[in-house]
Amino acid sequence: MNRKALFLTLMLLVAVTFMARLALAADPLEVAPDMYKLVYENDRVRVMQVTFQPGEKVAEHSHPDHFVYVLEAGNLKITHGDGTVTDAVLKVGDVIFLNAETHWAVNTGTTVVRLLVTELKEPKPVAPTAAAAAALEEVK
Repeated sequence: MNRKALFLTLMLLVAVTFMARLALAADPLEVAPDMYKLVYENDRVRVMQVTFQPGEKVAEHSHPDHFVYVLEAGNLKITHGDGTVTDAVLKVGDVIFLNAETHWAVNTGTTVVRLLVTELKEPKPVAPTAAAAAALEEVK
């Protein structure tokens, strides 16, 4: 097998592994029922409140595209499915948008961290083509 084919095969294997891990990661309501509480759900969104006590860790889980609203401030160490780590210093009122991902987190601070997590159920909209954008302009 030549180098290019080997490289492409390895890249495909990495991509498939990543997607399978994302698809198989557990739902946060199942992984941490004492931390995550369902607040609201319909066919377009799911809203959950998550509470981290100091030192508390949530197991690996996944979310579709989602955003987080900080209700109570603090510090979280978030480990993403690809192994990268984010040390988040959260302030009350912060809003953070996150693309679909698998992760786990631990409260590294001395205060309770409380978040409102809103998951988006609809897929990301497709950007209009130049022709479609021009047609929309003509209609206006």
